[in-house]
Amino acid sequence: MAGSDDARKFYARLMAAQARWADPRIEQVFASVPREAFLGPGPWTVFAGDGRIETPKADPAYIYQNVLVVLDADKGINNGEPLLHAMWIGKVDLKPGEHVTHIGAGTGYYTALLSKLVEPGGVVMAFELEAGLAARAKANLARYGNIEVVQADAVANAPPPSDVIYVNAGVAAPPAAWLKALKPGGRMIFPWRPSETVGLAVLITRLENGFACRPFMGSWFIPCVGASVAEAGAKIPTRERAARTRSIWLSKDKAPDRTATAVFGDVWFSSRAIRADSPRQKF
Repeated sequence: MAGSDDARKFYARLMAAQARWADPRIEQVFASVPREAFLGPGPWTVFAGDGRIETPKADPAYIYQNVLVVLDADKGINNGEPLLHAMWIGKVDLKPGEHVTHIGAGTGYYTALLSKLVEPGGVVMAFELEAGLAARAKANLARYGNIEVVQADAVANAPPPSDVIYVNAGVAAPPAAWLKALKPGGRMIFPWRPSETVGLAVLITRLENGFACRPFMGSWFIPCVGASVAEAGAKIPTRERAARTRSIWLSKDKAPDRTATAVFGDVWFSSRAIRADSPRQKF
């Protein structure tokens, strides 16, 4: 429908402008992917404040706004806030030809956006643990030739070597296997949820001498199965200490020291920024 196309184009322009990214591709991909194709038949239920509101009818114009749309009410799963994703997608700076792992793909809307930004030559592997959501994602993404949807646990099954790992479920700490999967120069963005009172979006970049780590905004996602609960003996950060984190380390390569802001077994977080002249670490 022409009205829906106009609404999507305006929504795309709004998301790109509010996210403040100069890359024109951000607007282009939001304009090219129909969100309603990933939500099931309308009317749709959207989150508003502490409650939910059903759209008056199945008009896509209602979901071309910065709203979360319910996918599975019983499990608290939704199609996330578009502006947040516009900001995150800009932050990871996707390039044509890159390999992306999307963890927590839901029904595939944001997977589709990621796939557009790595064309030509790039591919996306999308992990979704929930069987029903994974089946919907496979159907929704069937026409996207550079996406593979895997119904599996991304914590128990290590991701492939990746230029970008895009995580949409809260973790107490990223599993060591996710860090090891990052290629040189690779980026990982994830919701850091070390406790019920701390929720931060974090960008990790793999450098020659370690993993730079920068929290950059508040963020709350549903917990990631298998990686959302800190093990006994973990050092849990306050929000202030978490916000001061500037690097993340594999414990087997470097033992936690006095700069540690948080420690979670295989990995630990540090307030020490990584410098170009720092000793190289073996990964």
